[in-house]
Amino acid sequence: MDQLILKRIAEWTKPPFDSATIAEIRALEEAKNEKELAERFYTTLEFGTGGLRGILGAGTNRMNVYTVGMAAQGLANYIIMKGRAQDGVVIACDSRRMSDRFREEAASIMAGNGIRAYVFDDIAPTPFCSFAIRKLGAVSGIVITASHNPPEYNGFKAYWDDGGQVVPPQDREIIGEVKKIESIGAIKKVSFDEGVRAGLIKVVGDDIRSAYIAALEKTALRPPAPSDIKIVYSPLHGTGYKIVPQVLSHFGFTKVFPVKEQSVPDGNFPTVEYPNPEEKPALALSLELARREDADIILATDPDADRMGVGFKDTHGEYLLINGNQIGTMLEYYMLSRLAAEKKLPKDAAVIKTIVTTDLQEEIAKGFGCKTENVLTGFKWIALKMREYDEKGGGTFVFGGEESYGYLPVDFVRDKDAVSACYFFAEMADWLRAKGMGLIDFLNEIYMKHHLYLEDLHSLTLKGLDGMEKISAIMGAFRANPPKEFAGTPVSCVSDIKHLKMKDMKSGKDHAMEGLPKSDVLQFFLDDGSKVTMRPSGTEPKIKFYFSAKAKAGKDDIEAGKAALKNKIDGLKKALLEKVSAV
Repeated sequence: MDQLILKRIAEWTKPPFDSATIAEIRALEEAKNEKELAERFYTTLEFGTGGLRGILGAGTNRMNVYTVGMAAQGLANYIIMKGRAQDGVVIACDSRRMSDRFREEAASIMAGNGIRAYVFDDIAPTPFCSFAIRKLGAVSGIVITASHNPPEYNGFKAYWDDGGQVVPPQDREIIGEVKKIESIGAIKKVSFDEGVRAGLIKVVGDDIRSAYIAALEKTALRPPAPSDIKIVYSPLHGTGYKIVPQVLSHFGFTKVFPVKEQSVPDGNFPTVEYPNPEEKPALALSLELARREDADIILATDPDADRMGVGFKDTHGEYLLINGNQIGTMLEYYMLSRLAAEKKLPKDAAVIKTIVTTDLQEEIAKGFGCKTENVLTGFKWIALKMREYDEKGGGTFVFGGEESYGYLPVDFVRDKDAVSACYFFAEMADWLRAKGMGLIDFLNEIYMKHHLYLEDLHSLTLKGLDGMEKISAIMGAFRANPPKEFAGTPVSCVSDIKHLKMKDMKSGKDHAMEGLPKSDVLQFFLDDGSKVTMRPSGTEPKIKFYFSAKAKAGKDDIEAGKAALKNKIDGLKKALLEKVSAV
């Protein structure tokens, strides 16, 4: 076994590590489980597109009070180095295993370093941390969450004073501070109760929730008023369990039917395999309840309430669960059309989306005279662009989103926000009903005015050291020898964002790319307007493949057009996976 791994194991099997941690590691040694030990100690958890995230357990490559403590101490050192200790840090957590323990540990460490910690009194949505940072004038924020990952995961998201997740160079600088900590003995902390008595830990909750609702009321396109819209809602055992129904009720949506089995916070997520509104099985109970109550819409949020899933009836009266691209597209089109009709659309209005999100959103923005900014995957890049608007001008943010069920229809939060997204989707349904129009009609109207788009995502899970090497080999092979075609359709150009160059496949010439930071992403643009994207995940042991196809849509052939595009996507997927398997 590698000497560095052996050194780390030796360190973690003696005090000051606690007896439970020592026993857990020694049990693996006694079982001679070298593979598991290597997995736990071959590296340290680092920030990706979603921050620090990993499997719960003992080890440098696991989520535990020590890795959380080192991350918190590194963040504290960075804040002190920047001279911002007096501004405070907001700390929130979701319903996952150990989340409340990690929240207290982070607060105790901030207090131990003389930094005030604003700690939520209950589990809280990720967007509420972002909102509170801006509201309280804090320098930073921490959310203990692993978002929609399986129960064995947890995570640590770090935010800066704009309310967005940390971005380069801050993320690298914070990790640099963490790596300077030679032992857990270097962590400074006080007990949670001592921090409260000293005034260095302040509990927040109702004040932030009330301020958020007041800010949303100013952004809403209708005043609070009674609505007959019937809504089935599931928080998937997470942080939306109280606040989403409270927000909907405040605005007059009182016919809300909670999925009771999923309305109790529980880090084991007992009713679902994955607590992810992207996964149709996770919404099975919501669909059953919607059919019983003849609901107009289904809304579901993930454990930290930053992602939202949606369902409603199709043209045949059957419930349809639409994808993240469609949800974001409907919200964008609704907001732009309403603002334009009321002459409230800013002259420099801007929509911000990620490069793997449907290009239909760019077409829509262009139709309303708005510009579109395409950023890397990860909502922190959307927040960074919003900060640039604040500091330098160049645009007024109207809507932002990504295909992975994350949307931002407000400017007072700087991360994806399922709470405000739930409200605006309900508002949209209410407005459409007054016009005698259904949600499926509205979606089809968008397709007819622009293009019919279809997207799909396929993920390949490759765990551990071997998996990392395989993912690297796949990206390297496609980068060195980019395919000239997929399923018989020629590739016109290839965008290599790692090296910021675009290759014209017909001429063979490379052109420099601008406007994006480097990232391990490849995009293949096909002659018929289709697109294939490859990207290793920043938060999970996966490589992700994104597919997009488009066609003209007519009133009488939308369903046929969707079927044709599905066949196209299936062909692209099969062709890509065949090429991947050959690596």
